Amino acid sequence: MRFAIFGTGFWSQYQLAAWGELEGVECVALYNRTRARAEALAARFGVPRVHDDPEELLATEHLDFLDIITDPDTHERFVHLAATHKLPVICQKPMAPSLERAERMVRECREADVPFFVHENWRWQTPIRELKRVLDEAAIGTPFRARITMVSGFPVFQNQPFLAALEQFILTDMGSHLLDVARFLFGEARSVYCRTQRVHVDIRGEDVATVVLGMESGATVLCEMGYPGTPLERDRFPETYVFVEGDRGSLELAPDYWVRVSTSQGTWSRRHPPPRYPWADPAYDLVHASIVPCNADLLRALSEGGRPETDCEDNLSTVRLVHGAYESAASGQAVVVESATGTEAAVSPRSVRCC
Repeated sequence: MRFAIFGTGFWSQYQLAAWGELEGVECVALYNRTRARAEALAARFGVPRVHDDPEELLATEHLDFLDIITDPDTHERFVHLAATHKLPVICQKPMAPSLERAERMVRECREADVPFFVHENWRWQTPIRELKRVLDEAAIGTPFRARITMVSGFPVFQNQPFLAALEQFILTDMGSHLLDVARFLFGEARSVYCRTQRVHVDIRGEDVATVVLGMESGATVLCEMGYPGTPLERDRFPETYVFVEGDRGSLELAPDYWVRVSTSQGTWSRRHPPPRYPWADPAYDLVHASIVPCNADLLRALSEGGRPETDCEDNLSTVRLVHGAYESAASGQAVVVESATGTEAAVSPRSVRCC
């Protein structure tokens, strides 16, 4: 399958390298508004053509899909172009900077009958997939409480300085990942309560957030996220830690990829490190490795039909939680997420005060 990439910034090099790990897919063109950046990436990866006009690229290239790796503010414009050209499209998270725009993008692609997928790779990390497998075996019984944590002193603003200028940061950036993982592991949420903080004094948005989800299953899930930049005793960026309590035991994703199951029979432990790729940045290799299976799932859906795990309809539920968390943080109240069918579900304007 032939595809083009829109955007040649920091993440595009890893996305392109991950596509190169799969058979049956080829990047034939790159677009970037600064042509020299597209030319540099094309030279590294042997991509035959570059463009600095997105309309020209879509008019002249013969493509099977489009991969958008640009700033979230531009996603709606480029998804609209793909829908106009009846071209299946993959978009990086966050899908859009507002819930309204995300819903509009999903609606346009649905009406145009154009497949629209979201590149949400966090749930594809090797230890998180193992955690899900063990959960599904039900060895710990029914989960009633869980904690999902990704807090780090990693200097994230050095590699991605634009993050410091965002009005909304940690919930749209890391929250999109962790709230998606919460849904992947425990199903849909019915309520969300959030507190945010800004520890860095030289950024615009929030860099710390604490989110409490009331799940449809009855479980309570706490999501802790932050880039406060403060030293931590066991800072293993970008590892996510998870602790699950069930009515027959507990399950933990601990530092250094250890998965532990504790029941009345004792504790079982095994380490599940990610695969290593020579193109991955050692500081991000856990995340970069997860791009490959995520891309494989998207490619399977594009080539064989059917839905990937993270199509636009699924990801819209995560977007609703992200913006519900912002609403809760602003109001100081827990926001009810209405239970409805498909994309008609929405964050309810009715709120309940959190205890």
